[in-house]
Amino acid sequence: MLCMELCPVLLLADRSRPNVDNIANDVTEGLSDIVEFLPEGTKPEDAAIAIAIGGDGTLIKHGRDLAKHKTALIGVNSGRLGFLAKFDAASLIEQRHSIFAADTPSMEVMLLEVQVDGQEPVVAMNEVMIAAGNPFRILELGLSINNVPAPSLRCDGMILSTPIGSTAHNASVGGPIVDPSAKAFVLTPLAAHSLAVRPIVLDFHNNVTIKMKQANEGTSLVVDGEVHCTLRENMTIQVQKSPLTLSIVLNPTVTYWNALVDKLHWAAPPG
Repeated sequence: MLCMELCPVLLLADRSRPNVDNIANDVTEGLSDIVEFLPEGTKPEDAAIAIAIGGDGTLIKHGRDLAKHKTALIGVNSGRLGFLAKFDAASLIEQRHSIFAADTPSMEVMLLEVQVDGQEPVVAMNEVMIAAGNPFRILELGLSINNVPAPSLRCDGMILSTPIGSTAHNASVGGPIVDPSAKAFVLTPLAAHSLAVRPIVLDFHNNVTIKMKQANEGTSLVVDGEVHCTLRENMTIQVQKSPLTLSIVLNPTVTYWNALVDKLHWAAPPG
């Protein structure tokens, strides 16, 4: 990203949420010497970069849209964890001259594309999940990778996670944490009815097809924490790498490994 004069920036902030209004005011005042904030309602493609203020849910919501317009994202945390948000207001203002520059530190992150029965595909930034739903009987899922049949799984569901989403629901159910720059995604069964089932890390060129052999009344496809549709027996879900990527601006003073230690307490002893 190269800004020869004032950098055109889109501010995405839900000012009705606690503390967001104060953070937004701090950001606009602190960046006024280097940034031109565009009017509310400006199209993302007209901005060199977007600043989203909120928690991880806010960043995911805006990130999927920004990826369509190839607009980079700066995340400013106003939530509890804010694992995807690389800045608070103070650090963003402090680092502004290195961020709004020709060599902006950033990372292109992989997204997933999911399609149900040939319908319009949707994009996931964090994860795609098949959830058992009411009445919570066990599911049977027929799995294929690159059209090669794999074992059918009897389980409570399945998560397919991007690298940046690997620290979310995937990690909480025992899936691996994946370096966010890795060209891969993770397939993690939920409570599989077998001692031999383990999560699998797949190269990003792989295509995964899941056939609903047995489903419940409330079985659903959940994309980034939101129910996308109800799943019935004999439906087919296809998941693969999306052609879209999202550019996330990095904080030069914080590494991914710092965040694992500071926010997720990686390898912290009990007590």
